[in-house]
Amino acid sequence: MAKKNRSLKIAQFHWGFPPMIGGVETHLTILLSEMVRMGHKVDLLTGAAEGAKAVDRYKGVGVYRVPIMDLNWLAKRGLNGLLGETEKVFTGFLKRTRPDIIHCHNMHYFSKPHTRTLARLSREFGVPLVLTAHNVWDDNLFLDLARNIKWDHIIAVSHFIKRELIGIGVPHKKITTVHHGIDEQLYNPKIKYKSIFKKYPQLKNKKIVFHPARMGLAKGCDVSIKALRRIKDRIPNIMLILAGTKNIIDWAQSQQKDIAYMVDLVDFFNMRKNVLIDAFDLTDMPKLYAASDVCVYPSTASEPFGLTMLEALSSAKPMVVTETGGMPEIIKDGINGFVVPIRDFEALASRVIQLISNKELHDRLGYTGRQMVEQNYTKEIVTRKTLDVYKSLL
Repeated sequence: MAKKNRSLKIAQFHWGFPPMIGGVETHLTILLSEMVRMGHKVDLLTGAAEGAKAVDRYKGVGVYRVPIMDLNWLAKRGLNGLLGETEKVFTGFLKRTRPDIIHCHNMHYFSKPHTRTLARLSREFGVPLVLTAHNVWDDNLFLDLARNIKWDHIIAVSHFIKRELIGIGVPHKKITTVHHGIDEQLYNPKIKYKSIFKKYPQLKNKKIVFHPARMGLAKGCDVSIKALRRIKDRIPNIMLILAGTKNIIDWAQSQQKDIAYMVDLVDFFNMRKNVLIDAFDLTDMPKLYAASDVCVYPSTASEPFGLTMLEALSSAKPMVVTETGGMPEIIKDGINGFVVPIRDFEALASRVIQLISNKELHDRLGYTGRQMVEQNYTKEIVTRKTLDVYKSLL
């Protein structure tokens, strides 16, 4: 039986880590560094990234980057003939780190050889295997890896994800929902943001709507652009910020195509002066939230969670989302933001106009959102809940 305050050695596996950008990658920067701060030894095996060291440290976390965990490379190369190399790399990593817990993220998809190898090695080393399911998919690979791999426990990032896993036959007692956490000091309503206007002078003296999710059709960026047409009629000095990104895991190879369509859509509506598109540095993100009036995330897919919701709420900004996936678990309609129907750009526009026009409502929803983050979604809370899962297995 593990002691309550025992220091653990934790081996983490995920396909990407900064400089790769995405919700899971951001989650890992928060979770893993907080585990180290709490006295645990954490090592991460992840994908190689251009310009990043093969062996590095991030806030006390050992980071090891290898090509066989790079999904962008694997998508082009294919998975055939990699089993031997995968076994060699995984075995070497586990022998070097000698973990008490193996924790992988989103390895219930993408590659059967990787996941089955890791599951077999966890049994050989006698170490519990934990999966965090950040997403679900509708195909046979997901069904196989989510249900047939002998996960000792699965962490779902939302009740929506847990329900989907139960729906394919995973026993409910094997799943614990742990919502993401946020660094509430980094994202806070008192941050000084005026310097962002020097970098992006077109934002100065404007009403700003921030769509912080990376650009893509599934993220509802086209819905935001269509809503902007309606908002502009009522609020002429409106600006919409869209976040294009360079360093992402683009397994479906669709990112650049989606961005091109979005740029064409902006030009089609003659709104280039009302839209800012850039690949923002992570250090600029807190300032962009602070400078914004309203945040939107009108996803058209079943968004599993959406870390940007916590970033917005932590910054005391009300957010408008769609009624899909795990988002309504965090955004409560009329309490810390609004929930609108999928693809309803008119409803989205109406709520944005309402929030910008009604300061009392805007401030009340933003204040409530900040309170909810402090009470339920801090980095300490998500880390302790994750450690509780580990300790229940030891």
